[in-house]
Amino acid sequence: MATIMIPTPLRKFTEQRSTLEAASITVKSAIDQLIHLYPSLQHHLLDKDDQIRSFVRIFVGDTDYAELDGPDTAVDDQTVISIVPAIAGGIPDLDLSSDHADR
Repeated sequence: MATIMIPTPLRKFTEQRSTLEAASITVKSAIDQLIHLYPSLQHHLLDKDDQIRSFVRIFVGDTDYAELDGPDTAVDDQTVISIVPAIAGGIPDLDLSSDHADR
């Protein structure tokens, strides 16, 4: 079974689980299994076309699955799948004077 690593920001949707063992043969089927068990993850991982959202990265081992066969990337019992969501942050645009902006 492939191991899916669930990042901290998404654990509130998985009853605080940090990993899931998925009986799957592809990355897509592993993600589908995760969403089947935790349906509230769907909105966070998939877009309206049921594709991985553009700001979510999926790694198979140390390699972005986009560099492999994407969702069709084969997995086995030794595979570790990591979900890496983008983290937004910073401050909103502020109307600063040039003196303040230079600081």
